[in-house]
Amino acid sequence: MHNTIFTQNLSLHFASRQVLDNISLHVPEGEIFGLLGPSGAGKTTLIKILTGQLAPSHGYAKLLGRDTKKLSAQEHRQIGIMMDNFGLYDRLSVYDNLAFYADIYQVSHSSIDGLLKNMGLHESQDTAVSKLSKGMKNRLSLARALLNNPKILFLDEPTAGLDPGTAREIHSILAEQKKKGATIFLTTHNMFEAEHLCSHIALLYDGSIIERGTPDQICQRYNHLNKLRITLKDGKAVTLDNGKASAITVKEYLENEKIAAIHSTEPTLETVFMELKNSQELKGV
Repeated sequence: MHNTIFTQNLSLHFASRQVLDNISLHVPEGEIFGLLGPSGAGKTTLIKILTGQLAPSHGYAKLLGRDTKKLSAQEHRQIGIMMDNFGLYDRLSVYDNLAFYADIYQVSHSSIDGLLKNMGLHESQDTAVSKLSKGMKNRLSLARALLNNPKILFLDEPTAGLDPGTAREIHSILAEQKKKGATIFLTTHNMFEAEHLCSHIALLYDGSIIERGTPDQICQRYNHLNKLRITLKDGKAVTLDNGKASAITVKEYLENEKIAAIHSTEPTLETVFMELKNSQELKGV
């Protein structure tokens, strides 16, 4: 499988400030890759380098095998970008925004109608962007990113500030794009989103990647407690070691039908990230 996105020792600094430090990653074709981190970690800056909007200070980045500093107009047409209402014109209607970009991408206007329906924007196609809700603006931004049927999608926190229902709709759209073979590079600080959408993730903190892997691999790597948490029908909570020594106790509870719920204590991405974040902050003290 080919790497659609590739970086090697990528760094960027502005004057004396190091924004990105020695970033090396690869994203295979057809994968949803998540770059996680708090605001200011460097996520948006990395997208700008990957899409040719910024040049790195050191190292290099490639899309589809091409140096991002040398992307042609045709190669740019294979990229879709969604960045905080990037490229939306408030005075134009929903339809006219898409028609404007269809002309730039040399895409037929006939595709706009279906895209508006898929995004739940068809009834608002004559509404000015300035009058749209946050959720509708996000859907329009995503529609614009999908207009040219891109091979690569760059999405910068696409569900930030959205209600859970709208966020789920966008998640479904992204899953469908993956099925069609698109490679998706997703930045987010929503750990639940990353855990459920992404095949692989990297955790970015203060410009550096501090952890990477599949969500399951990362969570298991930080499973320090490795306990079983049992709630009994009488309301009592019991915590046991997750091993052979607890088997007899669990067996007795089951035989006597005492268990109301049983859970293992694997960490979530959120708990892992908070542990790593706190560790990095302590190092900086």
